[in-house]
Amino acid sequence: MIEKKQPLSATESKTTGETEYKTQPDNRPFYEIKIKGCLDEYWSEWFDGLAVTYDEHDNTILAGPITDQSALHGLLKKVRDLGLPLISVNPVEDKKKK
Repeated sequence: MIEKKQPLSATESKTTGETEYKTQPDNRPFYEIKIKGCLDEYWSEWFDGLAVTYDEHDNTILAGPITDQSALHGLLKKVRDLGLPLISVNPVEDKKKK
């Protein structure tokens, strides 16, 4: 049976300026992958449904739950294959998951 992915949305907090992500609760680790430059939001599907947002320097942030380390490495291969400069990969603390 194919598991249907839950939708992911991102909003910026007006008080803290931090991006808050809303997903259905699950146990998958949540990551932010920062890439130099702006990718269009339609790339979300190609990056396994991760939310596409932007920081104050017009860099792209791909964020969402990632199944395991193998899936994370698969996403990083996609970034590499596109020749995109990788800035950072960070797990997101539970306080940002809503």
